[in-house]
Amino acid sequence: MTKKFILSFAAAALMVVSAAEKHNITLFQPSVVNGTELAPGDYRMEVANDKVVITKGKQKVEANVKVETADSKFGSTSVRYNSADGKYQVQEIRLGGTNRKLIFGSVQNGL
Repeated sequence: MTKKFILSFAAAALMVVSAAEKHNITLFQPSVVNGTELAPGDYRMEVANDKVVITKGKQKVEANVKVETADSKFGSTSVRYNSADGKYQVQEIRLGGTNRKLIFGSVQNGL
């Protein structure tokens, strides 16, 4: 009985891990995510529930996001910014080929 429970728990954990969506994103200018400035370049982004992890090499940034659904699909992935203190803070990422967008601004500001 205990083995079945452990196997069921392990299978459920694997499903949660594999549920993360993976996307590629290109930042064309220095961009701030959750207080960390990212240099322009290509990044790997994983989205799971209300968390996003953006990585490039050894650099890794995690942030809480609010996932919203738009009425139609986005043709390409795009990044929207909020300019604060002379820096571009990522406010929203629209995921190309989907109707989902990740909202950063309201989560970062504690709203």
